[in-house]
Amino acid sequence: MAAEKEGKKIYHLNIGQPDIATPPAYYEAIRRFDRKTLAYAESPGTPQLIDAVRGYYKRLDVELEPSDVLITTGGSEALLLTCLSILDPYTEVIIPEPYYPNYTTFVHAAGGVIRALPTNPWEGYRYADRERIESLITKNTRAILITNPGNPTGVVLNQEEMRMIADIAKEHDLFLICDEVYREFCYDEKFGVPTMARFRDIDENLVIVDSVSKRFSACGARVGCVVTRNKELQAALLKFCQSRLSVATIDQIGAAALYSVDPGFFLESKAEYRRRRDTVISRLRKIPGVVVEEPMGAFYVMASLPVDDSDKFQRWLLESFSDNGDTVMFAPGAPFYETPGKGINEVRIAYVLKQEDLERAMDVLAAGIAQYQRKVMKVKAHPAV
Repeated sequence: MAAEKEGKKIYHLNIGQPDIATPPAYYEAIRRFDRKTLAYAESPGTPQLIDAVRGYYKRLDVELEPSDVLITTGGSEALLLTCLSILDPYTEVIIPEPYYPNYTTFVHAAGGVIRALPTNPWEGYRYADRERIESLITKNTRAILITNPGNPTGVVLNQEEMRMIADIAKEHDLFLICDEVYREFCYDEKFGVPTMARFRDIDENLVIVDSVSKRFSACGARVGCVVTRNKELQAALLKFCQSRLSVATIDQIGAAALYSVDPGFFLESKAEYRRRRDTVISRLRKIPGVVVEEPMGAFYVMASLPVDDSDKFQRWLLESFSDNGDTVMFAPGAPFYETPGKGINEVRIAYVLKQEDLERAMDVLAAGIAQYQRKVMKVKAHPAV
């Protein structure tokens, strides 16, 4: 990157790569691997890992059969295979925006069309409104896709909201695809550990996407899964799993061991992310003109900045700005939207840096906004009062 070649230190707030140490159980399991031949694993996933996933869900009061779980190469493949299995050309998926940009790739790869459910920063990006959701349903609607807790917004659905969305899917005979990879990161205890899988009356509708990446800080393992009790969908997914042969054998062995990690790991991780969230929110709220609501889950915050264009602002931060040799990167907001023109001055910040780096990054962002307003937007500084 040109900015780094110039000697600038860049604080990366643009990608959800946790810095929390991966539990040692992952590496220990791989070191113990002693098979003479590294063979293909079973296409649906190794029985060891499937049983580990089932055990994890049982602790959430969710009973699963082995056939309910299909191991995938990360949550991304789980989403892609789901879209390829349920969508036909021009069928529609309702997705609250802003959303994880790769949803666009997965839906379009299957020939589908996204029907965006609008939200805004002034309402905290909340979307669980029956009338608004049902107004988007057409004869072509095939599925509703949500992330809970949300990426990029950090929105968490309460039990009543989850039940309402489940009811809509059931009443309109739609698939409900729930990306729950951030399930452990809910900062208000009233949410518990949320999962749609507890609603047994939507077994035919529900598809859960899960992953070890964020939960265990093991993004590089590339191990996820699809959980569904819909037998027809299971058969379609299995065909794709067979066509790509298997998920990496070694990573499945390590991932299975992760599910034996003491629950204290989740409590410590959540407490650390809560501290980081509080730092980011308190610093953002001190910047005049920023619109931000406190995220209740995941490790992202979406905010509206007092700039004309966040992508233009980001380039300026990298090319023309430094604060004592430091600058910052975030994810500009527009790519998180399906609707053209939305998110222009919004950003997603991933609070995945250690505390002192996060504090410094937020100070740099505040200085960058003030200087950008003066030098680029030509906004006159308010007189001191």
